[in-house]
Amino acid sequence: MNESFDFEKPDFFTAGAVGKPGERVFFLQARETGRLITLKCEKEQVRALAEYLSGLTTRLGAPKGKVPTDLDLLPFAEPAWIVASMGVGYDEEHERIIVDAHELLEEEEEGQRAGEEPASARVRITREQAQAFAGRTKELMKGSRPTCPTCSAPMDPAGHICPRSNGHIVH
Repeated sequence: MNESFDFEKPDFFTAGAVGKPGERVFFLQARETGRLITLKCEKEQVRALAEYLSGLTTRLGAPKGKVPTDLDLLPFAEPAWIVASMGVGYDEEHERIIVDAHELLEEEEEGQRAGEEPASARVRITREQAQAFAGRTKELMKGSRPTCPTCSAPMDPAGHICPRSNGHIVH
């Protein structure tokens, strides 16, 4: 069973990608008191989380503290596990945004781990960290392949045969 994590007051929270566009692998990272976790995830998971955090910080009001600027991925060996799903909550008492990630279980693992819950990571971040995450992700997405205006799928540099146009439109 993979390890679960619960960070009350992380001093670092970011997303990053390794590789060239079209082949990049995306990661989430959090660190608390010298303990670093790295989770592998999909680009769209990172994008959706950033968009939600951006909207949430707008509704909650501008951060009062300093927004982190050093958000490059920290060196790591292997990710702890792959993210299947994420959720976001808000702890009003502590004024923290709660990011919950849950492990993806492969089919063969499901049989081996019957009755066991997937690992999870709960990270309670500040508004400043959420705003920095959203800004960092916006920059990360600029390095992505452009999307097709017709089907919204990523377009390769060599071209794209759009499935929504039955191949009649080539971008």
